[in-house]
Amino acid sequence: MQVFLNPSYNLRPQTLHLQTCFMAGRAADMMSVKAFTLVSAVERELLMHDQERVNIECVECCGRNLYVGTSDCFIYHFLLEEKALPSGTAAFTATKQLHRHLGFKKPVSELRAASALDRLLVLCDSCISLVSMHSLEPVPSGARIKGASTFALNENPVGGDPFCVEVCILSVKRRTIQVFLVYEDRVQIVKEVSTPEQPLAVAVDGHFLCLALSTQYIILNYNTGFSQDLFPYCSEEKRPIVKRIGRQEFLLAGPGGLGMFATVAGISQRAPVHWSENVIGAAVCFPYVIALDNEFITVHSMLDQQQKQTLPFKEGHILQDFEGRVIVATSKGVYILVPLPLEKQIQDLLASRRVEEALVLAKGARRNIPKEKFQVMYRRILQQAGFIQFAQLQFLEAKELFRSGQLDVRELISLHPFLLPTSSSFTRSHPPLHEYADLNQLTQGDQEKMAKCKRFLMSYLNEVRSTEVANGYKEDIDTALLKLYAEADHDSLLDLLVTENFCLLTDSVAWLEKHRKYFALGLLYHYNKQDATAVQLWVNIVNGNIQDSTRSDLYEYIVDFLTYCSDQQLVWTYADWVLQKSEEVGVQVFTKRPVGEQQNSFNPDDVISRLKKYPRALVKYLEHLVVDRSMQKEEYHTHLAVLYLEELLQQREATSSSDAMATETQTKLRRLLQKSDLYRVHFLIERIQGAGLPVERAILHGKLGEHEQALGVLVHELGDTAAAEDYCLWSSEGQDAPCRRRLFHMLLAMYLQAKPSAPELTVAAVDLLNRHATEFDAAQVLQLLPDSWSIQLLCPFLTGAVRSSIHARRTAQLALGLARSENLLYTYDKMKLKGSAIQLSDRKLCQLCQHPFLEPVFIRYPNGGLVHTHCAASRHSSPTPGTRT
Repeated sequence: MQVFLNPSYNLRPQTLHLQTCFMAGRAADMMSVKAFTLVSAVERELLMHDQERVNIECVECCGRNLYVGTSDCFIYHFLLEEKALPSGTAAFTATKQLHRHLGFKKPVSELRAASALDRLLVLCDSCISLVSMHSLEPVPSGARIKGASTFALNENPVGGDPFCVEVCILSVKRRTIQVFLVYEDRVQIVKEVSTPEQPLAVAVDGHFLCLALSTQYIILNYNTGFSQDLFPYCSEEKRPIVKRIGRQEFLLAGPGGLGMFATVAGISQRAPVHWSENVIGAAVCFPYVIALDNEFITVHSMLDQQQKQTLPFKEGHILQDFEGRVIVATSKGVYILVPLPLEKQIQDLLASRRVEEALVLAKGARRNIPKEKFQVMYRRILQQAGFIQFAQLQFLEAKELFRSGQLDVRELISLHPFLLPTSSSFTRSHPPLHEYADLNQLTQGDQEKMAKCKRFLMSYLNEVRSTEVANGYKEDIDTALLKLYAEADHDSLLDLLVTENFCLLTDSVAWLEKHRKYFALGLLYHYNKQDATAVQLWVNIVNGNIQDSTRSDLYEYIVDFLTYCSDQQLVWTYADWVLQKSEEVGVQVFTKRPVGEQQNSFNPDDVISRLKKYPRALVKYLEHLVVDRSMQKEEYHTHLAVLYLEELLQQREATSSSDAMATETQTKLRRLLQKSDLYRVHFLIERIQGAGLPVERAILHGKLGEHEQALGVLVHELGDTAAAEDYCLWSSEGQDAPCRRRLFHMLLAMYLQAKPSAPELTVAAVDLLNRHATEFDAAQVLQLLPDSWSIQLLCPFLTGAVRSSIHARRTAQLALGLARSENLLYTYDKMKLKGSAIQLSDRKLCQLCQHPFLEPVFIRYPNGGLVHTHCAASRHSSPTPGTRT
């Protein structure tokens, strides 16, 4: 059953709003915990012998001293001896010291010890007397307080006097509360406060009184008189309970069988506990609230408000706690509730798989255990709880518990057989954190559960391997992770091996070979600086000697690996192998190397010598040297041109299906011949004669400066006027304007000198003039043109020529004007400088060389600085940059 109390619960307008909600009533047998053991402290025979009508009325305990007040007005004093038992409980032996009759005919109602004063406060017949704690004799002064129905000591006194105690008295007078200071042999009243109803029970904390009135509980500040209503109850139906349980906090018997907590501010910071409707006493032994009714002692947790234990106990009528010791009594005997050690309670909960309760109890135990001891204990409890959750496949909860408990992750790894390296010195915690020998026992052989556990371990190890948790045993973690990845064929295996790792080589090699992860094994060898072994392993995979389908592009991977490999000998060892597989791809081990290594590691001549057996690779490498690296060496340029030429001639001899390839090779050859100035031109002209390559021959003639011959080949032999125009453009690149003009004039003259049988050259001449008007000297061209040509035919040429001429003229005028302006400025500065006198003496020093002037010849800067003429000649700037001389 679940019972909820509204957070704003109140029954009257003036009633306090208790800010709380709670859940209670869960079946007690589901929550049972053996928190206390009930042991006898004082047997009936020690008290009353055969006096059947004598009953125990009250008890008080202070240290080893136990005091019992009886119905026949006697006080008994016992010394308690405690003996710890192996079971974690204790046995008590009470030794009677003495007993004394108080001289009244009424029962002893209450006893309270004031150890600082060595006094016992005794309430009997509405009178509070002071007696010695050891002799039980009344004080000689006879000091007493009359007219008291009950009283409470202030355990949080407001005064600073160590030689007195503060006592709050509920007077038998109607609705009156009195506050006294009790000294060793006297008493002094300090305050008297009236209440709206007759008070029945009281607890004190500082200036605050928690009172049970006839119909309600209230908080009263006796210093200010301010009161705060808490909640109602009926004193005629049930006995009120008011107990101080801590600083400024009280426990009250509330309506509906609820144990309510309230602070001096009138609010509840804890959820209530649900106890019996007939509770007659309550006590607190943290973290438990203990309640007594006619038949049972019940134990509730203050941490989760659940009932934890029920002890049968009939005829009980007293339940009190004294400095952590809980005493219960019947009318005939006194008993002690001995708490079991919290650690044992927690272990019992864990053994019952009640993880949440165990953790709540462990957290609550913090206040009762030294900090360092608690931290060690709590970490172990978290680890145990983590394994319980792990065994139940609650992996998220387990991971959080392992992290919080700072688990040595090898405890988890050791559940998986053979994952820890053979060299590991790890031994499991003792006593053990769990009951499982291995994962097989934990999962009872269920392969699906085992796979889930392994997936969790992979995830957890991957998370913790880079944290402080891994410090000191990274080899164990990474080796275990590698084995799990290999066994599961997990993609993260490669990620592990290509980043920083601490996998143990000997264990890992055997495991990777077992699971046929040869590519990953190569990565492991490479990480351990055994590149030769790694490459040979990968080569065996490509050659089919061993099987591993991890990478379908393993050959390209090997080429890339060798490309960036700094071991020159290793590259030479496998150069032939990669070239035999593919010349175009294999040559990349030389062409794609980092620039620094190309210059320092491999001599191009050595590479060329090795590549002679691989013509396509040789061409690629020479292209790399000439085009990519722009190496200025004649042998490489000439060699590449010859290879292009030979390949082109071979392709021409083949079928027409190679036309496209021939065009690509021919394009490369022409580009090389045009761009490079380093190859041997005469040698190539000899090789090209009679090969049917007029364009290439024209380019070579142009390289020799034989432009007319080159243009003649293009115009007359090839008949390609567009190629002739392109020749004029690329051949004059980087040259001055007259050079380009000379080439275009040469081409124009060739067109104009053509025979009448070649009218297409006349058309080409017109097109040449109209497209490149700015490249010609218009006056010279007009003298060459036939008189029969019309102006309309040459309109674009003439327009461009006139525009160019006007532009040149205006540009010249502008430059002339700027020069005149600058000259005028300098003339002005010079005149201004001449207008002022300059005094020169032998004490005047040159600002550049710091030597005196020996003759009246000097140079003066605009800033007034004087320098020798020879110093100014050697320095092209003045002492102050930017000034004019």
